[in-house]
Amino acid sequence: MKSILVTGGAGFIGSNFVHYSLNQNKDFQVVNLDALTYAGDLRNLKEAEGNSRHIFSKGNILDRPLLESIFEQYEISGVIHFAAESHVDNSIAGPEAFIRTNVLGTFTVLDVARKYWMEAPFKFKPGKEKNRFLHISTDEVYGSLGETGLFTEDTPHAPNSPYSASKAGSDMIVRSYFHTYGMNVVTTNCSNNYGPKQNDEKLIPTIIRTALAEKPIPIYGDGKNVRDWLYVMDHVKGIDLAFHQGRAGQTYNIGGRNERNNNQIAKTVCAILDQLRPRLKGKSYGELITYVQDRAGHDKRYAIDASKIESELYWKADENFDTGILKTVKWYLARPNS
Repeated sequence: MKSILVTGGAGFIGSNFVHYSLNQNKDFQVVNLDALTYAGDLRNLKEAEGNSRHIFSKGNILDRPLLESIFEQYEISGVIHFAAESHVDNSIAGPEAFIRTNVLGTFTVLDVARKYWMEAPFKFKPGKEKNRFLHISTDEVYGSLGETGLFTEDTPHAPNSPYSASKAGSDMIVRSYFHTYGMNVVTTNCSNNYGPKQNDEKLIPTIIRTALAEKPIPIYGDGKNVRDWLYVMDHVKGIDLAFHQGRAGQTYNIGGRNERNNNQIAKTVCAILDQLRPRLKGKSYGELITYVQDRAGHDKRYAIDASKIESELYWKADENFDTGILKTVKWYLARPNS
C-alpha cells in the first residue's frame, strides 16, 4: 500500500481532499499532517474517523525532524502539499507568519522529500523513481487582471500582497527543485474556492454567518472586485488528476469559469437564505449588506483559463456557481448551532 503525505489535511480544501482520496484511491494510506492552527479543525475529518488508512499527526511543516521521521516510518511515496497561511487580511496585519509557513515551510517539506527520494540530482533511489510532490498554489500569484483576459500557466508572477508574494515564492522554490534536482514535482494554481468546511473568516461563510446573526454583512469597497469561483470538490478532483496523471515539472491552472463580483456573491447568498431561512416580517437579508473600507492593495479581478488541465487531463468542473452555492449554503445551515 502506498503512503502519501497530505500537509494541511485538516483545513478546508485539505480535509475535502483527504475524504475524496480515501474513497477514490483504495491502495493509498493517507498520512495527514496538520498543525491545527485556527484554519485546521479535526471536525473536518469526521468522515475519516475509524478508517485504518488515515493516520493523523499533529505537527508543523517547519519541524524537519518530525517530517523526516514521518517519511521514514511510513515510507512516503507522494506528497500533496496544502499547508499554508492563506488569508490576505491576516498577511497584511502580520506578514512574517506567511513568509515562514509558505516559503520556509514549503522548502522544508520539499527538501525532506528530495533527500528521502533521491541519491543525487536527477538520480532517484531505487524504487522511488515515480514518487511525486504536488504543490497547491493560488491564482493570486499572478497579480490583478483588467476587465478582460485570463490567467494562463504562462502568465508571469506579479503578486500584490504578502500572502500572494509568499505563495509566489513557494511556487518558485518548487520549480527550482525540478530544474536543479530533477524532482518529480507538479504545481496547481486554483481560483477562489468555496464549499463545505471553509473557515468562517472567508467571504461566503462570513456572509452566511453575519446574515443569520442579523448583523451587517461587510463588503469591501464598492463590491465590484471580481473572482473566478471554484467549488471545492471540483478542485479536489483536479488535484487528484494532476497528482496521478500530470506531467512532471508542469503547472496546471484549475478554475471554475464562474466569474462573479462580491456584490453578486452577497446578493445570491442572501436570496438563497431568504428562501431557506426567511427573516421575520418579510425582510430580506440583502438589506444587511454594508460597504466597509476597502482592503489595502485589493486586486480588482482574477480569472483562470483552465484549458490546459481540461485538454490534457480531461478535467471538467461538475458544478456551476448556482448549483455549488446552493449546496454550500445548505451545508452551513445544516451545521449544529448554525
